Amino acid sequence: MTLHSVNTISYSWMALAFIIHILLHFVAAPFGRHTSEKWGWSVNNKLGWFIMELPSLAIMCYFLLLGRHSTESFVWILFIFWIIHYINRTFIYPLRIKPTSKKMPLLIVINAIFFNVVNAGLNGYYLSEYGQSYYTSAWLTSPSFIIGALLFIAGMLINLKSDHTLINLRKPGEDGYKIPKGFLFDYISSPNLLGEIIEWTGFAVMAWNLPALSFMVWTFANLVPRAKNHHDWYHRHFNDYPKERKAVIPFIY
Repeated sequence: MTLHSVNTISYSWMALAFIIHILLHFVAAPFGRHTSEKWGWSVNNKLGWFIMELPSLAIMCYFLLLGRHSTESFVWILFIFWIIHYINRTFIYPLRIKPTSKKMPLLIVINAIFFNVVNAGLNGYYLSEYGQSYYTSAWLTSPSFIIGALLFIAGMLINLKSDHTLINLRKPGEDGYKIPKGFLFDYISSPNLLGEIIEWTGFAVMAWNLPALSFMVWTFANLVPRAKNHHDWYHRHFNDYPKERKAVIPFIY
């Protein structure tokens, strides 16, 4: 596949993200607190998370280990950032979340697999085929790498700390939802989602290519409406939910 083809697919993929972003403001993705039985067959939520995140991890490991030029420069650093994130999402996060009677619709799992295959496929292919000439030792001291790496690490830490708060809201034996408090939860409803947005913004800045940009665009397109859905859900279910909190961007949205 030529570089022109990769870039054309990336532009088309971003255009689709714009359409999905608008759609998700009207239809909440039916998993987690928004689960609905009307979406058909469903699977255990832990199993669902594992199945849908695994392709992204597996594809990037494949390109790192078997890609044509993956070890000819410092491009492997970008692979490692990606793989660390998806080791958490594929193995650690599903093991940490509490068992629940709410299942994940199979449709969500299938859509997520497609999403992850395209994103990991585009990014992995580009990095392994074309990254060797760009990600040199000079790149390691460039503003794009330094700023991007700091953003990625900051976003990952925000995401991990927020997930820890949400997972531990309920004591053993408790059921239902509570209002999360402390850390960035005092300012926004979904700091875990903000953390992911910051992570992949950092990755796009580090990588500075169209496939990475397309993944950042998709992350924003998916997670901003998701955060708004969470925010509205909290207000519907808790009369004492803090009015000053925003959905995902402190003081703004």
